[in-house]
Amino acid sequence: MDVGIIINPVAGRQHSRIVSPRTQLANEVLDAEGIDGKVKLTDGRGSAYAIAEEMIRSGAQTVVAWGGDGTINEVAKATVDAGMTLGVVPSGSGNGFARGLGLQAQPRLALKTALTGPTRLIDAGEIDSRLFVNLAGVGFDAHLADVFNHLRVRGRWSYFTSGIRALLTYRAANYTVSFERQQFTINALLVAIANGPEYGLGAIIAPMARFDDGALDVISVAPRNLASLLLQSRRLFSGTVHCLPGVRFISGTAVEISADQPMRFHVDGEVYEGSEHLLVRVRPSCLSVRVPSARVKMNSKNRSDG
Repeated sequence: MDVGIIINPVAGRQHSRIVSPRTQLANEVLDAEGIDGKVKLTDGRGSAYAIAEEMIRSGAQTVVAWGGDGTINEVAKATVDAGMTLGVVPSGSGNGFARGLGLQAQPRLALKTALTGPTRLIDAGEIDSRLFVNLAGVGFDAHLADVFNHLRVRGRWSYFTSGIRALLTYRAANYTVSFERQQFTINALLVAIANGPEYGLGAIIAPMARFDDGALDVISVAPRNLASLLLQSRRLFSGTVHCLPGVRFISGTAVEISADQPMRFHVDGEVYEGSEHLLVRVRPSCLSVRVPSARVKMNSKNRSDG
């Protein structure tokens, strides 16, 4: 087996009618490309990682994650651990990682890229020893991820209404951020740690983040009232959130976030309970991922121009 394809049957908004077509399409494209591969479905949190490990032991050089950011995270961890290549077919409700990398939304095109596209080396991050490929965060960031993970119906409207309800009861906290011999304490609604620029659905929390710059961007957002948040939310979608008052950006290779109580945090949307001190670090150029040819050419041009 040269390639493994792992499909999350519950990724996205309406999953019950699309599992069989996804499996069929995966096998069709494998046959069309003449690739020896196997297709398997996940059955819960953690299973994508276990399946990816099994596929790599069976000889897979590329493992494709067909799902949302959580599925991608699990498969990416297995490929990083083994030094293999990640392919992505985005089918989550946000698809922040895929959008940030410029991957195709159309499944057949994305699958062809995931199987045959050129590889690009990108960074990953770790928080409390847990790998993330796109975003991690504490505070409201993690609280909202937990809320979203329990939604029965996903999509823009569900995210918006549940987000408003969560904002009405959530309280900001004090965090101490230490990096490169500097330290500051802030009262923040959230502290996000970005490898890529966006949460998903076009919400850009870290417009200056780059997947291959060898650093992570840390973004803290001071608390504000609901009316201000609603008014300023358009900044997320225009890529200008960094222009708002009370929003602070730093960039570095290692950061420590501390609080006076244990912190809940998320990695690529999956939520975990942490301690009062969270260590964050970048893992530069550790992840090989297949991308469209145009993206490789574009990034090479950008680096030579810079």
